[in-house]
Amino acid sequence: MPDIFEPMAGKRVKVTQTGSPIGRKPGQRETLIGLGLRRMHASRELTATPEVLGRVRKVAHLLKVEELA
Repeated sequence: MPDIFEPMAGKRVKVTQTGSPIGRKPGQRETLIGLGLRRMHASRELTATPEVLGRVRKVAHLLKVEELA
């Protein structure tokens, strides 16, 4: 699997929330909401910009990330 954090100009990634924000720091909950994830097993397809990948990296332990074609 390729490293999802290397530059991917214009590519898309699918992020799925696999962990709960309960008991986490407030910033992690806010980051999930910023990614558009509000409940367990919710998925979003996002453009892989540096801003989005930074948010994904911050809560990577709560997400499953897949690169889309």
